[in-house]
Amino acid sequence: MKLPELTIGRFKAKIPIVQGGMSVRVSTSSLAAAVADCGGIGTIGGSGIPIDELKEDIRKAKRMTRGIVAVNIMFAVKQFMEAVKASIEAGVDMIVTGAGFSRDVFKVGKDHNVPIVSIVSSPEFGKLAERSGADAIVVEAKEAGGHLGTDRPLRELFPEVRKVVKKVPLIAAGGITDGYEIAEMMGQFGADAVQMATRFVLTKECDVSDNFKQTYLNARKEDVVLIKSPVGLPGRAIRNPFLERFFSGGDVYDGECRRGCLKSCSHIFCIIDRLDLSRIGDTEEGLVFSGENVWRIKDIPSVKELIDRLVAEAESVYAPASAVASV
Repeated sequence: MKLPELTIGRFKAKIPIVQGGMSVRVSTSSLAAAVADCGGIGTIGGSGIPIDELKEDIRKAKRMTRGIVAVNIMFAVKQFMEAVKASIEAGVDMIVTGAGFSRDVFKVGKDHNVPIVSIVSSPEFGKLAERSGADAIVVEAKEAGGHLGTDRPLRELFPEVRKVVKKVPLIAAGGITDGYEIAEMMGQFGADAVQMATRFVLTKECDVSDNFKQTYLNARKEDVVLIKSPVGLPGRAIRNPFLERFFSGGDVYDGECRRGCLKSCSHIFCIIDRLDLSRIGDTEEGLVFSGENVWRIKDIPSVKELIDRLVAEAESVYAPASAVASV
């Protein structure tokens, strides 16, 4: 059965797939525009980069596609509101935000007719986001990559949030790698869409280094580990020499903070520098964030090839949930 469209605010995505925003510079205009062009929602990772660079990348994406382009901005960054307003000025279609909660962002979104999508990891925050004015809500569970807000699996957490979020689209995120899981989350669990991030790193349009992609391809299940991030949240990454040194108590200190980019940072190491190192190819000394199920992914298609496959897989088994209340 055909997958339904996804409506968020004034926008309608033909395919109910949101490409998750990944920083630093992992999901940029090249990836986001390709996803948007295929009918999904493409998302630029807007944290950890200069605001002028973010604005230019949004403008570039909007020149590349007529589809829906979002930007993901962590509430944890000091210039959160400045980045939100700059993104809107640059013409972004919607704002996705997590790693903390801002009530003020909903007013800014409403004033500019830009939908705000909240990432939550509990029923309480799901209810708060809907009440505060979120246009859609992403339920991100422990299988996700990057910074995590919960240790609970998606199939346990999502139904609890589904019970309390009634008025806006609810999007399932965390560990989804194929179309059969899309059909499962939408058909059996009542999700309105899914968000996928890690799967989209292994596409031709994602412009991280070949070494970064090879680290994903080579990852075994036991290589995917949790770390204590300087941001103050757990982070999920792939084990490498840098992390081996970190876990054994070795020296990972990067010197005095030069950025001051986060509202709260332990500065065990500079997370921005370490993420960017891996992105440009130093996957031994960089930090390689990934989702829990990265080890399942074994190819690098184009975005179009991937989305065509995901939709075909999903539609081959999809059946709508009989009633959200019964989930």
